[in-house]
Amino acid sequence: MLARLRELDSRPLTVAHPMERRLVGNCRDFSTLLCAMLRHLGIPARARCGFSTYFTPQVYEDHWVCEYWKSAEGRWATVDAQLDEFQRRALRIAFDPCDVPDGRFLPAGQAWKLCRAGKADPDRFGIFDLHGMWFIRGNLVRDMAALNKVELLPWDGWGIIERDETGLSTADLDLLDRCAALTLSGNAAFPDLRSTYEHDTRLRVPPTIRSYTTAGVRSVILDGL
Repeated sequence: MLARLRELDSRPLTVAHPMERRLVGNCRDFSTLLCAMLRHLGIPARARCGFSTYFTPQVYEDHWVCEYWKSAEGRWATVDAQLDEFQRRALRIAFDPCDVPDGRFLPAGQAWKLCRAGKADPDRFGIFDLHGMWFIRGNLVRDMAALNKVELLPWDGWGIIERDETGLSTADLDLLDRCAALTLSGNAAFPDLRSTYEHDTRLRVPPTIRSYTTAGVRSVILDGL
């Protein structure tokens, strides 16, 4: 992404580029790039997969953000790096995108818990014509992987993501409930989250995954796992 940005405009990244010289990407691109920059500076950061409430009224839209550890306040702050000045005006965003207020972005685990408890309609969670509990499940597992520093694409599938709704067992649902709770817990729960991810093949990203693109489904071999 940085190489392509340099091709489009060789000026420093601290200079605002005109719209026609900016890189086109999705929310996951913005979030993982910021995450990499913060980690390079020694600032704890993590990508999160879930749903936003500020793009489409009455819809929880598929979205990624970045969280960083705000040490002075002892908390994870949420940053939506996609929201530049143009988008903030167009969407009438009144909050600070560098510190998104609670409730404006829902981690996938929160969406899962709300819908499992009957407190929200699963069909309001997704994007375009893709929505429902199966979609929330996919984002939950992707968020679990991202918290383990395996940040895949929004359309990548593996393990329990690939199961049909009717094929989920009680044990599968118990595991997903556990994942939802762990992804919403504090820092003290991270060893348990890490162990749960590493030791369950339904969650852990395998060497080969399936990527669902507009060109069709293809197998992708991952490096460095």
